[in-house]
Formats: sequence, C-alpha cells, structure tokens
Amino acid sequence: MSSIINYIKDSFEELKNNVSWTPREELQRLVVVVMVFSILFSLAIWGADTVLSRVVSVYFDLIN
Repeated sequence: MSSIINYIKDSFEELKNNVSWTPREELQRLVVVVMVFSILFSLAIWGADTVLSRVVSVYFDLIN
C-alpha cells in the first residue's frame, strides 16, 4: 500500500514541477478553434449525408 501512495505522490509532484502547461489564454483560444472546426465538420458531414440520402432515394424510386 505504501508503494501506491508513493507513486501517487510522485505523480502529483511531477505534474506540478516537470510538466509544462499551456497558458490559459492560449488554451481557451485553441478550444474555440477546435469547437468551430468540429461544428463545421459535423455540418459538412450532415450535408453530405442528406445529399447522398436523397440521391439514393431518387435512384431507388427510378429502379422501381
């Protein structure tokens, strides 16, 4: 049990002293960029799905 506690303490120590964290302002900017591109990409996929669904629907209406 002692080794687990030491591992956790060492992990927190390393996170606190040795990890370089992104500044808060840059992190917020990057989160906004990722959100915008995620929304745009999801809209593009939705649009392509809608168009392809209609194309397939028209195709099956023609062959019936």
